[in-house]
Amino acid sequence: MATNILMPALSPTMEEGTLAKWLKKEGDTVKAGDVIAEIETDKATMEVEAVDEGTLAKILIPEGSEGVKVNTPIAVLAAEGEDTSAAPAPKAEAPKAEAPKPAKAEAPKAEAKAEAPKAVEPAPKAEPPKPAPAAASTGTRVFASPLAKRIAADANLDLSAVTGTGPAGRIVKSDVEKALAEGPRPAAKADAPRPAAGTAQPALAGSLPDARLFYKEGTYKAVPHDSMRKTVAKRLTVAKRDIPHYYLTADIRIEALMAAREAINAKSPKDGEGAYKVSVNDFIVKAAASALMKVPDVNASWTETDMLLHNHADIGIAVALPGNGLITPIIFAAETKGLIQISRESKELAAKAKAKKLKPSDYEGGSFSISNLGMFGMRDFTGVINPPQASILAVGAGEMRPVVENGQIVVGNVMTVRMSCDHRVIDGALGATWLAALKGFLEDPVTMLA
Repeated sequence: MATNILMPALSPTMEEGTLAKWLKKEGDTVKAGDVIAEIETDKATMEVEAVDEGTLAKILIPEGSEGVKVNTPIAVLAAEGEDTSAAPAPKAEAPKAEAPKPAKAEAPKAEAKAEAPKAVEPAPKAEPPKPAPAAASTGTRVFASPLAKRIAADANLDLSAVTGTGPAGRIVKSDVEKALAEGPRPAAKADAPRPAAGTAQPALAGSLPDARLFYKEGTYKAVPHDSMRKTVAKRLTVAKRDIPHYYLTADIRIEALMAAREAINAKSPKDGEGAYKVSVNDFIVKAAASALMKVPDVNASWTETDMLLHNHADIGIAVALPGNGLITPIIFAAETKGLIQISRESKELAAKAKAKKLKPSDYEGGSFSISNLGMFGMRDFTGVINPPQASILAVGAGEMRPVVENGQIVVGNVMTVRMSCDHRVIDGALGATWLAALKGFLEDPVTMLA
Protein backbone atom coordinates (compact mmCIF):
# COMPACT_ATOMS: atom_id res chain seq x y z
CA MET A 1 0.00 0.00 0.00
CA ALA A 2 1.34 3.43 -0.95
CA THR A 3 2.31 5.67 1.97
CA ASN A 4 2.96 9.36 2.30
CA ILE A 5 6.44 10.72 3.12
CA LEU A 6 5.91 13.64 5.50
CA MET A 7 7.91 16.80 6.08
CA PRO A 8 10.01 15.75 9.09
CA ALA A 9 10.50 17.72 12.31
CA LEU A 10 14.30 17.93 12.32
CA SER A 11 14.42 19.73 15.67
CA PRO A 12 11.99 20.24 18.58
CA THR A 13 11.41 23.89 17.61
CA MET A 14 11.00 23.36 13.85
CA GLU A 15 7.59 24.34 12.51
CA GLU A 16 8.33 24.64 8.80
CA GLY A 17 11.23 24.38 6.38
CA THR A 18 12.35 24.74 2.76
CA LEU A 19 12.52 21.65 0.57
CA ALA A 20 15.89 22.60 -0.90
CA LYS A 21 16.63 19.62 -3.15
CA TRP A 22 15.33 16.20 -4.14
CA LEU A 23 18.12 13.61 -4.38
CA LYS A 24 15.76 10.96 -5.79
CA LYS A 25 13.36 11.33 -8.70
CA GLU A 26 9.97 9.82 -9.40
CA GLY A 27 10.28 6.14 -10.26
CA ASP A 28 13.53 5.62 -8.33
CA THR A 29 13.84 2.65 -6.00
CA VAL A 30 14.39 3.68 -2.40
CA LYS A 31 15.82 1.65 0.48
CA ALA A 32 15.51 2.40 4.18
CA GLY A 33 18.34 4.77 5.11
CA ASP A 34 18.72 6.25 1.61
CA VAL A 35 19.05 10.04 1.57
CA ILE A 36 16.13 11.27 -0.53
CA ALA A 37 16.08 15.04 0.00
CA GLU A 38 17.74 18.05 1.62
CA ILE A 39 15.70 20.26 3.94
CA GLU A 40 16.69 23.79 4.98
CA THR A 41 15.58 24.69 8.50
CA ASP A 42 16.11 27.94 10.36
CA LYS A 43 19.42 26.53 11.63
CA ALA A 44 20.99 24.29 9.00
CA THR A 45 20.63 22.25 5.81
CA MET A 46 19.91 18.64 6.73
CA GLU A 47 19.48 15.37 4.88
CA VAL A 48 16.23 13.37 5.02
CA GLU A 49 16.51 9.59 5.04
CA ALA A 50 13.83 7.13 3.93
CA VAL A 51 12.43 4.98 6.72
CA ASP A 52 10.85 2.37 4.41
CA GLU A 53 11.73 0.80 1.09
CA GLY A 54 9.79 1.00 -2.13
CA THR A 55 9.46 3.21 -5.19
CA LEU A 56 9.22 7.01 -5.09
CA ALA A 57 5.88 7.11 -6.88
CA LYS A 58 5.13 10.82 -6.78
CA ILE A 59 6.83 14.01 -5.63
CA LEU A 60 4.20 16.34 -4.17
CA ILE A 61 6.39 19.30 -3.21
CA PRO A 62 8.93 20.53 -5.80
CA GLU A 63 12.41 21.46 -4.70
CA GLY A 64 12.81 25.11 -3.80
CA SER A 65 9.43 25.28 -2.05
CA GLU A 66 9.51 27.45 1.08
CA GLY A 67 7.41 27.40 4.23
CA VAL A 68 6.47 23.70 4.08
CA LYS A 69 4.87 22.84 7.40
CA VAL A 70 6.02 19.89 9.49
CA ASN A 71 3.98 16.70 8.80
CA THR A 72 2.87 17.95 5.37
CA PRO A 73 2.99 15.14 2.74
CA ILE A 74 5.93 15.84 0.42
CA ALA A 75 6.01 12.60 -1.60
CA VAL A 76 4.33 9.21 -2.04
CA LEU A 77 6.22 5.93 -1.55
CA ALA A 78 4.78 2.82 -3.21
CA ALA A 79 5.48 -0.68 -1.96
CA GLU A 80 7.55 -3.10 -4.04
CA GLY A 81 5.52 -4.47 -6.94
CA GLU A 82 2.70 -1.96 -6.43
CA ASP A 83 1.28 -0.09 -9.40
CA THR A 84 2.81 3.37 -8.94
CA SER A 85 0.34 4.97 -11.33
CA ALA A 86 -2.36 4.32 -8.74
CA ALA A 87 -0.46 6.01 -5.94
CA PRO A 88 -2.71 8.42 -4.04
CA ALA A 89 -1.93 12.12 -4.09
CA PRO A 90 -2.97 13.59 -0.74
CA LYS A 91 -5.14 16.57 -1.65
CA ALA A 92 -3.43 19.93 -1.81
CA GLU A 93 -2.30 20.29 1.78
CA ALA A 94 1.41 20.82 1.09
CA PRO A 95 1.19 24.05 -0.93
CA LYS A 96 -1.18 25.50 1.63
CA ALA A 97 1.60 25.14 4.19
CA GLU A 98 3.14 28.30 2.76
CA ALA A 99 0.12 30.44 3.58
CA PRO A 100 0.81 32.93 6.36
CA LYS A 101 -2.92 33.28 7.08
CA PRO A 102 -4.19 30.00 8.58
CA ALA A 103 -7.77 31.19 8.58
CA LYS A 104 -7.86 31.40 4.78
CA ALA A 105 -6.09 28.08 4.33
CA GLU A 106 -8.53 26.15 6.53
CA ALA A 107 -11.51 26.52 4.20
CA PRO A 108 -10.03 24.61 1.22
CA LYS A 109 -8.60 22.04 3.64
CA ALA A 110 -12.04 21.35 5.05
CA GLU A 111 -13.38 20.88 1.50
CA ALA A 112 -10.60 18.42 0.75
CA LYS A 113 -11.68 16.17 3.59
CA ALA A 114 -15.35 16.38 2.76
CA GLU A 115 -15.11 15.91 -1.00
CA ALA A 116 -11.75 14.76 -2.39
CA PRO A 117 -12.37 15.49 -6.11
CA LYS A 118 -12.87 19.19 -5.33
CA ALA A 119 -9.76 19.52 -3.18
CA VAL A 120 -7.93 21.62 -5.77
CA GLU A 121 -10.84 23.94 -6.57
CA PRO A 122 -10.42 27.49 -5.29
CA ALA A 123 -12.86 28.74 -2.72
CA PRO A 124 -15.53 30.98 -4.35
CA LYS A 125 -14.50 33.86 -2.14
CA ALA A 126 -10.92 33.78 -3.47
CA GLU A 127 -11.86 33.90 -7.19
CA PRO A 128 -12.34 37.68 -7.76
CA PRO A 129 -8.78 38.82 -6.90
CA LYS A 130 -6.96 35.97 -8.71
CA PRO A 131 -4.91 37.18 -11.68
CA ALA A 132 -5.57 34.03 -13.72
CA PRO A 133 -7.97 35.69 -16.20
CA ALA A 134 -5.32 38.25 -17.18
CA ALA A 135 -2.81 35.48 -17.81
CA ALA A 136 -5.30 33.41 -19.76
CA SER A 137 -5.87 36.25 -22.16
CA THR A 138 -2.28 35.94 -23.30
CA GLY A 139 -2.74 32.24 -24.01
CA THR A 140 0.05 31.35 -21.57
CA ARG A 141 -0.41 29.33 -18.38
CA VAL A 142 1.19 30.89 -15.30
CA PHE A 143 3.09 28.53 -12.97
CA ALA A 144 3.26 29.97 -9.45
CA SER A 145 3.26 28.75 -5.87
CA PRO A 146 -0.01 29.16 -3.93
CA LEU A 147 1.63 31.73 -1.65
CA ALA A 148 2.90 33.74 -4.64
CA LYS A 149 -0.60 33.71 -6.15
CA ARG A 150 -2.14 34.83 -2.88
CA ILE A 151 0.29 37.75 -2.42
CA ALA A 152 -0.20 38.80 -6.07
CA ALA A 153 -3.97 38.63 -5.71
CA ASP A 154 -3.92 40.81 -2.61
CA ALA A 155 -1.78 43.37 -4.46
CA ASN A 156 -3.77 43.11 -7.74
CA LEU A 157 -0.57 42.10 -9.55
CA ASP A 158 -0.75 40.38 -12.96
CA LEU A 159 1.48 37.30 -12.63
CA SER A 160 1.88 37.00 -16.40
CA ALA A 161 4.27 39.96 -16.20
CA VAL A 162 6.42 38.37 -13.47
CA THR A 163 9.52 36.29 -14.23
CA GLY A 164 9.80 33.16 -12.10
CA THR A 165 13.08 32.03 -10.56
CA GLY A 166 11.82 28.82 -8.94
CA PRO A 167 12.17 25.28 -10.33
CA ALA A 168 11.14 25.11 -14.02
CA GLY A 169 10.49 28.86 -14.03
CA ARG A 170 7.89 28.65 -11.27
CA ILE A 171 6.99 32.01 -9.70
CA VAL A 172 7.70 32.00 -5.97
CA LYS A 173 7.09 34.46 -3.15
CA SER A 174 10.39 36.33 -3.60
CA ASP A 175 9.60 36.95 -7.31
CA VAL A 176 6.30 38.59 -6.43
CA GLU A 177 7.86 40.67 -3.66
CA LYS A 178 10.60 41.82 -6.06
CA ALA A 179 8.02 42.82 -8.67
CA LEU A 180 6.06 44.77 -6.08
CA ALA A 181 9.20 46.51 -4.84
CA GLU A 182 10.37 47.51 -8.32
CA GLY A 183 7.10 48.95 -9.56
CA PRO A 184 4.33 51.08 -8.07
CA ARG A 185 1.74 49.04 -6.18
CA PRO A 186 -1.73 49.37 -7.76
CA ALA A 187 -4.33 50.74 -5.40
CA ALA A 188 -6.46 47.61 -5.22
CA LYS A 189 -7.98 48.33 -1.82
CA ALA A 190 -9.67 51.68 -1.50
CA ASP A 191 -10.21 51.13 2.20
CA ALA A 192 -6.45 50.90 2.91
CA PRO A 193 -4.78 54.01 1.40
CA ARG A 194 -1.03 54.44 1.83
CA PRO A 195 -0.21 57.36 4.11
CA ALA A 196 2.26 60.01 3.08
CA ALA A 197 5.87 59.25 3.96
CA GLY A 198 6.68 60.20 7.52
CA THR A 199 3.03 60.25 8.60
CA ALA A 200 2.70 58.37 11.88
CA GLN A 201 -0.04 55.75 11.97
CA PRO A 202 -1.57 54.29 15.11
CA ALA A 203 -0.60 50.66 15.68
CA LEU A 204 -3.21 47.97 15.99
CA ALA A 205 -3.64 46.61 19.51
CA GLY A 206 -0.65 44.43 20.36
CA SER A 207 1.23 45.06 17.10
CA LEU A 208 3.46 47.60 15.37
CA PRO A 209 2.60 49.27 12.04
CA ASP A 210 4.22 47.97 8.87
CA ALA A 211 7.45 49.89 8.26
CA ARG A 212 6.43 50.36 4.59
CA LEU A 213 3.81 52.85 5.76
CA PHE A 214 6.53 55.36 6.61
CA TYR A 215 8.62 55.30 3.42
CA LYS A 216 8.02 56.16 -0.21
CA GLU A 217 8.13 53.44 -2.85
CA GLY A 218 11.54 53.31 -4.52
CA THR A 219 13.46 54.65 -1.52
CA TYR A 220 14.24 51.18 -0.15
CA LYS A 221 15.01 47.65 -1.25
CA ALA A 222 12.80 44.91 0.23
CA VAL A 223 14.82 41.78 1.15
CA PRO A 224 12.57 38.84 2.13
CA HIS A 225 13.22 37.26 5.52
CA ASP A 226 14.77 33.80 5.46
CA SER A 227 13.63 31.12 7.91
CA MET A 228 16.52 31.79 10.31
CA ARG A 229 15.77 35.51 10.57
CA LYS A 230 12.07 34.77 11.17
CA THR A 231 12.92 32.32 13.94
CA VAL A 232 15.43 34.68 15.60
CA ALA A 233 12.87 37.50 15.51
CA LYS A 234 10.09 35.36 16.94
CA ARG A 235 12.10 33.70 19.70
CA LEU A 236 13.86 36.83 20.92
CA THR A 237 10.66 38.90 20.82
CA VAL A 238 9.01 36.33 23.05
CA ALA A 239 12.10 36.12 25.28
CA LYS A 240 12.32 39.87 25.81
CA ARG A 241 8.57 40.13 26.38
CA ASP A 242 8.04 37.14 28.69
CA ILE A 243 11.34 36.83 30.59
CA PRO A 244 11.90 39.40 33.38
CA HIS A 245 15.42 40.51 32.43
CA TYR A 246 17.77 42.39 34.72
CA TYR A 247 21.46 43.15 34.24
CA LEU A 248 24.73 43.00 36.17
CA THR A 249 27.95 44.61 34.91
CA ALA A 250 31.56 44.09 35.97
CA ASP A 251 34.97 45.37 34.86
CA ILE A 252 37.65 42.67 34.81
CA ARG A 253 41.43 43.12 34.72
CA ILE A 254 42.88 40.71 32.15
CA GLU A 255 46.66 41.26 32.32
CA ALA A 256 47.19 37.84 33.92
CA LEU A 257 44.86 36.21 31.39
CA MET A 258 46.73 37.70 28.45
CA ALA A 259 50.06 36.56 29.88
CA ALA A 260 48.73 33.02 30.42
CA ARG A 261 47.33 32.94 26.89
CA GLU A 262 50.68 34.02 25.43
CA ALA A 263 52.53 31.35 27.43
CA ILE A 264 50.13 28.58 26.40
CA ASN A 265 50.18 29.51 22.71
CA ALA A 266 53.98 29.71 22.75
CA LYS A 267 54.08 25.97 23.46
CA SER A 268 51.93 25.10 20.42
CA PRO A 269 53.58 23.32 17.48
CA LYS A 270 53.97 25.65 14.50
CA ASP A 271 51.76 23.52 12.26
CA GLY A 272 50.22 20.08 11.90
CA GLU A 273 47.36 18.37 13.71
CA GLY A 274 48.72 19.21 17.14
CA ALA A 275 48.84 22.98 16.52
CA TYR A 276 46.45 25.21 18.44
CA LYS A 277 45.78 28.85 19.24
CA VAL A 278 43.83 29.58 22.41
CA SER A 279 41.70 32.76 22.30
CA VAL A 280 40.48 35.09 25.01
CA ASN A 281 36.99 33.69 24.42
CA ASP A 282 38.24 30.19 25.23
CA PHE A 283 39.36 31.46 28.64
CA ILE A 284 35.93 33.05 29.14
CA VAL A 285 34.15 29.79 28.27
CA LYS A 286 36.31 27.89 30.75
CA ALA A 287 35.86 30.55 33.45
CA ALA A 288 32.07 30.65 32.93
CA ALA A 289 31.88 26.86 33.23
CA SER A 290 33.99 26.90 36.40
CA ALA A 291 31.80 29.65 37.88
CA LEU A 292 28.65 27.65 37.08
CA MET A 293 30.08 24.71 38.99
CA LYS A 294 31.03 26.98 41.91
CA VAL A 295 27.58 28.68 41.96
CA PRO A 296 25.35 25.87 40.62
CA ASP A 297 22.01 27.62 41.22
CA VAL A 298 22.78 29.90 38.25
CA ASN A 299 23.13 26.83 35.99
CA ALA A 300 19.37 26.41 35.83
CA SER A 301 16.23 26.72 33.67
CA TRP A 302 12.71 27.80 34.58
CA THR A 303 9.54 25.76 34.08
CA GLU A 304 6.08 26.51 35.48
CA THR A 305 6.38 23.63 37.96
CA ASP A 306 10.11 23.08 38.53
CA MET A 307 13.56 24.61 38.53
CA LEU A 308 15.85 22.51 36.33
CA LEU A 309 19.36 22.42 37.86
CA HIS A 310 21.76 21.19 35.18
CA ASN A 311 24.47 18.67 35.93
CA HIS A 312 26.99 20.15 33.49
CA ALA A 313 27.99 23.58 32.23
CA ASP A 314 26.86 23.36 28.61
CA ILE A 315 28.05 26.67 27.17
CA GLY A 316 26.53 28.12 23.99
CA ILE A 317 28.83 30.40 21.99
CA ALA A 318 27.07 32.94 19.75
CA VAL A 319 28.26 32.75 16.12
CA ALA A 320 27.39 35.40 13.54
CA LEU A 321 26.49 33.91 10.16
CA PRO A 322 26.60 35.29 6.61
CA GLY A 323 23.34 37.09 5.90
CA ASN A 324 23.06 38.43 9.47
CA GLY A 325 21.93 35.14 10.99
CA LEU A 326 22.87 34.01 14.49
CA ILE A 327 23.24 30.62 16.14
CA THR A 328 24.70 29.35 19.42
CA PRO A 329 26.41 25.94 19.06
CA ILE A 330 27.27 24.36 22.41
CA ILE A 331 30.42 23.15 24.11
CA PHE A 332 28.98 20.43 26.31
CA ALA A 333 30.34 19.75 29.80
CA ALA A 334 32.81 22.60 29.36
CA GLU A 335 33.85 22.30 33.01
CA THR A 336 35.49 18.94 32.20
CA LYS A 337 37.56 20.25 29.27
CA GLY A 338 40.88 22.04 29.04
CA LEU A 339 41.52 25.28 27.18
CA ILE A 340 43.04 23.58 24.14
CA GLN A 341 40.08 21.22 23.74
CA ILE A 342 37.63 24.09 24.19
CA SER A 343 39.56 26.07 21.55
CA ARG A 344 39.41 23.24 19.03
CA GLU A 345 35.72 22.54 19.61
CA SER A 346 34.87 26.25 19.34
CA LYS A 347 36.61 26.59 15.98
CA GLU A 348 35.05 23.38 14.65
CA LEU A 349 31.54 24.42 15.72
CA ALA A 350 31.94 27.92 14.28
CA ALA A 351 33.06 26.48 10.92
CA LYS A 352 30.12 24.06 10.83
CA ALA A 353 27.72 26.86 11.79
CA LYS A 354 28.91 29.14 8.97
CA ALA A 355 28.56 26.26 6.50
CA LYS A 356 25.06 25.50 7.89
CA LYS A 357 26.18 21.95 8.69
CA LEU A 358 25.29 21.89 12.39
CA LYS A 359 23.04 19.11 13.64
CA PRO A 360 20.31 19.78 16.24
CA SER A 361 22.47 17.95 18.77
CA ASP A 362 25.14 20.65 18.24
CA TYR A 363 22.97 23.60 19.31
CA GLU A 364 20.11 22.32 21.48
CA GLY A 365 20.21 21.88 25.24
CA GLY A 366 22.66 24.53 26.44
CA SER A 367 22.46 25.86 30.01
CA PHE A 368 24.27 29.21 29.51
CA SER A 369 25.36 31.42 26.59
CA ILE A 370 28.26 33.77 25.83
CA SER A 371 28.09 36.52 23.21
CA ASN A 372 31.46 38.17 22.53
CA LEU A 373 31.64 41.34 20.41
CA GLY A 374 35.08 42.33 21.65
CA MET A 375 36.65 41.49 18.29
CA PHE A 376 34.41 44.19 16.77
CA GLY A 377 35.71 46.81 19.19
CA MET A 378 32.54 46.97 21.31
CA ARG A 379 33.29 48.19 24.83
CA ASP A 380 30.06 46.80 26.32
CA PHE A 381 26.57 45.75 25.23
CA THR A 382 23.52 43.84 26.49
CA GLY A 383 22.47 40.34 25.43
CA VAL A 384 18.94 38.92 25.24
CA ILE A 385 18.45 35.63 27.08
CA ASN A 386 18.07 32.60 24.83
CA PRO A 387 15.29 30.44 26.34
CA PRO A 388 15.14 27.94 27.97
CA GLN A 389 18.41 29.24 29.45
CA ALA A 390 18.25 31.71 32.34
CA SER A 391 21.26 33.92 31.57
CA ILE A 392 23.67 35.17 28.92
CA LEU A 393 27.02 36.91 29.26
CA ALA A 394 27.83 39.80 26.90
CA VAL A 395 31.60 40.32 26.55
CA GLY A 396 33.22 43.55 25.37
CA ALA A 397 36.73 44.32 24.16
CA GLY A 398 39.75 44.42 26.42
CA GLU A 399 41.24 47.91 26.38
CA MET A 400 43.77 50.00 28.23
CA ARG A 401 42.03 52.19 30.82
CA PRO A 402 43.08 54.27 33.82
CA VAL A 403 42.43 52.32 37.04
CA VAL A 404 43.15 52.95 40.71
CA GLU A 405 45.68 50.54 42.22
CA ASN A 406 46.93 50.96 45.79
CA GLY A 407 45.68 54.53 45.77
CA GLN A 408 47.51 55.35 42.53
CA ILE A 409 46.13 55.81 39.02
CA VAL A 410 47.73 53.31 36.69
CA VAL A 411 46.97 51.92 33.25
CA GLY A 412 45.26 48.54 33.24
CA ASN A 413 43.94 46.14 30.60
CA VAL A 414 40.20 46.05 31.38
CA MET A 415 37.33 44.09 29.88
CA THR A 416 33.66 44.88 30.61
CA VAL A 417 31.12 42.06 30.82
CA ARG A 418 27.37 42.30 31.33
CA MET A 419 25.23 39.43 32.57
CA SER A 420 21.53 39.30 31.59
CA CYS A 421 19.55 37.30 34.16
CA ASP A 422 16.08 35.76 34.31
CA HIS A 423 14.78 37.10 37.63
CA ARG A 424 12.50 34.08 38.03
CA VAL A 425 15.61 31.91 38.34
CA ILE A 426 18.47 34.16 39.42
CA ASP A 427 17.97 36.75 42.16
CA GLY A 428 20.27 39.77 42.32
CA ALA A 429 22.54 38.48 45.07
CA LEU A 430 22.88 35.09 43.35
CA GLY A 431 23.76 36.70 40.02
CA ALA A 432 26.29 38.99 41.71
CA THR A 433 27.88 35.99 43.45
CA TRP A 434 28.30 34.20 40.12
CA LEU A 435 29.74 37.27 38.41
CA ALA A 436 32.24 37.72 41.26
CA ALA A 437 33.31 34.08 40.78
CA LEU A 438 33.78 34.67 37.04
CA LYS A 439 35.84 37.80 37.74
CA GLY A 440 38.05 35.87 40.14
CA PHE A 441 38.75 33.09 37.63
CA LEU A 442 39.55 35.51 34.80
CA GLU A 443 41.76 37.78 36.88
CA ASP A 444 43.69 34.79 38.24
CA PRO A 445 43.42 32.07 35.52
CA VAL A 446 45.55 29.57 37.46
CA THR A 447 42.65 29.07 39.90
CA MET A 448 40.39 27.61 37.19
CA LEU A 449 43.08 25.37 35.77
CA ALA A 450 43.89 23.69 39.07
